[in-house]
Parts: sequence; C-alpha cells; structure tokens
Amino acid sequence: MRFKRGVAVAAIALTSVLSVVGCAKDSGSSNNSSGGDSSSAAGCKTVAKPAAATEQTSSSQSSSKVDGSALKVGMAFDIGGRGDASFNDSAAAGLDKAKAEIGVKNTKELAATDQESEDSKITRLRQLAQDGDNPVVAIGFGYTDATVKVAAEFPNIHFAVVDGFAENAPKNITWLGFAEQEGSFLVGVIAALKSKSCTIGFVGGVNVPLIQKFQAGFEQGVKTVAPKAKIVSKYITEAGDLTGFADPPKGQVAAKGLIDQGADVVYHAAGASGKGVFAAAKDANVLAIGVDSDQYNQKVVADYKDIILTSMLKRVDVAVFDFISAVASNNLTSLPQVFDLKVDGVGYSTSGGKIDDKTKSWVEAYKQQIIDGKIKVSTTPSS
Repeated sequence: MRFKRGVAVAAIALTSVLSVVGCAKDSGSSNNSSGGDSSSAAGCKTVAKPAAATEQTSSSQSSSKVDGSALKVGMAFDIGGRGDASFNDSAAAGLDKAKAEIGVKNTKELAATDQESEDSKITRLRQLAQDGDNPVVAIGFGYTDATVKVAAEFPNIHFAVVDGFAENAPKNITWLGFAEQEGSFLVGVIAALKSKSCTIGFVGGVNVPLIQKFQAGFEQGVKTVAPKAKIVSKYITEAGDLTGFADPPKGQVAAKGLIDQGADVVYHAAGASGKGVFAAAKDANVLAIGVDSDQYNQKVVADYKDIILTSMLKRVDVAVFDFISAVASNNLTSLPQVFDLKVDGVGYSTSGGKIDDKTKSWVEAYKQQIIDGKIKVSTTPSS
C-alpha cells in the first residue's frame, strides 16, 4: 500500500525508539481544550520520533525595493468571497499586504456565487480586464477555463490563477499551485499525537483531485505516526457541485457523522463549510483542525476557537503577494514552481496554545524530512 511505503521511509531516518501506547501519550498532549493527559487508545502505537529539525525561513519576496503604486489589481474571489475565514481570506491577506508593503493603491474585488455559470466567471474576469486592472488574480481552480479564454483576449494583462492549471494556455497566465499534501501531512501528525480514540476524521468540501490532496497528505501523516489509527472521511458534495465549499449546515452534518463513528479530531478542507465542522466539534467536545488561514484567529469562527487545535496553512497570501510583487518588479521568473514546505507555501499554525513544545518538535522533525526528500507525500488518498 502507498502509505506503508511512506512509513517505511520515515522509519529509516528515526533516531530514537519510543514505542508508545496510545495516539498521543508520549507527546504530553490532549484531545480537549483544557490540555489534559492523552493516554488511552491502547493498541494504536506511535512510531519513533524522527531526527530534530533545523530552522527554515520564509521565502516571501522582499518588498524593500518593490514599488507597486502604479498597479491596479483586480481580484476575482471564489465562492464565499472575502470573509469566508478560509481560502478567500488568505488571498485577501496577500492583497492587503501588497497595499501595505509595496504601495498598491488601486484594487477591485469581485466574488463568485453559488452554482454560477462559466459565462459568469468569464464576464467577471473580462470586466476586471476591461476596467484596466493589471494584474488580475483569480482565486480557485474553477476559474481555470475562464481565465484561459479571457487572457487570450487581453494579451498585455498579467493573469494568475490560484490552484488552476491548463496545458497550452496563454503565456500571460501564471499558475499558482501548492503542495497541500505536505501541509496536510503535518496536521495529520498533530492529529495522531492528540487523539485519544485513535479514530480521526476528514471532511472535504467537494470531491475533486485538489481536495483529495489534502486528504492524502493528512492520512499519510496520521498513519506515519499512528499506523493503527482509523481514519474516517466524508465529502460534502461530489465534483461539479461547488456548494460544498459554502454550506456550513452540511459541513456540520458531515462532521457529526464522523464524530458519531468515534472521531475525536476532525480536519476539514471545506472552505466556508468548515464553520459547520467546527460547530459539530464544539457540540461533541472534540477537536477540529482548520485549513488555509489560521482559523483560530478568524473572527468569523471565533465562537469555536476553544476547539480549534491547529490549522493547515495554505499560504495563498504568500503566493498572491509574491505574484503582485513579481509583476511590479517585472520579474515573474522569481516565483517558485510550487509553493511547498521549502518556500513556506504551506505549514501549520500554533495559535491557541494547544501545540506544546514536544508535539511541535515531532512536527518540525517530520517537516524537515519532507523538505530533505526523505519522506515523499502522496497526492492520492489510500481509499
């Protein structure tokens, strides 16, 4: 099986043997907000802790000599727009940073709506281009085809698509992709170390290859630390129905179903639907893991911060800021091929104090092994 190979690779580089009963007993961690001992789940043994990690630095471009004051930036948000406490808000943070640090003054923001047509996306992008916005940044893979069409009509405008990609596309499109599986691996490690029941849940917004990358990395991270852990998963909607990213009630139902199966830590990659996942976790007094932004610090989900264990940081803010800076400096070749752990494109949050030093040492050690190529993280779920 795919993840057994990942575990084997990890085991080769282990430096100390800590065969520990329970998903989290050795980490001194807890599956509740008060931080008690986590020592149950007999039979779900953690593997040895990997070698210590070295410090990594962020790769976000220096803004000290970049002048973005002449730019007029257009941003087309995905469903939920600014204020979704997740994917879109991370993109918005990148735009806000461009205003603060490189002097961007003129911006325009438009957002997608539920179940909108492809023509609506095309019209939105065309409107930004016709209004003189340059660059135009489209947030979400759903804009891929629309951007290919509109970019061909406006060859002198720089376009970027977060999460999108198309072969033989116009040269004025920059594809901003991420190694979501790597960041998800790290929060999978945290989930395994924090779980008492050794049943861990994953809620995906829409069952598409992009979200499967989150699931795949998360599963591998859990299984690397706790090979006998049980992982239960649920997608809110299937491919073609993007409402799964913007339906908190359905997110709550999906998470409750996993919690009813024994999950005491639930990770969501469901956009605004994650608010419902947090609600289900709070009702059941279990832990939840956020996504994209540091959701512990998001006002929209502030009522649930006591159960938010960590968040998988997909640094859309870094990618958006770096792209705008690259356009301002006329140097798009400075952008990485993929925003991964090596360039601080993904990661995890420690807000809220639930990630103790011992847990962090495990996570940082696995992070370094991924960066060094000793662990290869799959992009395809095991089931």
